[in-house]
Amino acid sequence: MTARVAYRRIYEEATPQDGKRVLVDRLWPRGMSKERAELDEWLRDVAPSADLRRWYHHDPQRYDEFRRRYYAELEDSDHEAALRRLRDLAAHGKVTLLTATKDADHSEAAALAQWLDGA
Repeated sequence: MTARVAYRRIYEEATPQDGKRVLVDRLWPRGMSKERAELDEWLRDVAPSADLRRWYHHDPQRYDEFRRRYYAELEDSDHEAALRRLRDLAAHGKVTLLTATKDADHSEAAALAQWLDGA
């Protein structure tokens, strides 16, 4: 069985296998036009807090702790509507979470995909 939620960099070419394309970064990706992004949605409210992003600083050695803290943040009411929307999208087909992060495997998109597939 394939995962219903995937993740990858927004700078990669869109494919039909992406399903719904959802940007999960808080900030718009540098140098990316809206046309080229081919987004279905931008759910910035599901992104980690600015404090958590600054602490993590995309250091792969901190990824496990980042993921733990991010999952704790996802439980607060600030993320509720965005998570509900993501769950609804995933319930109706394939979803690809997009991020501008260079290391997508150690990003909030990867953590969120794992979290959603486990929910």
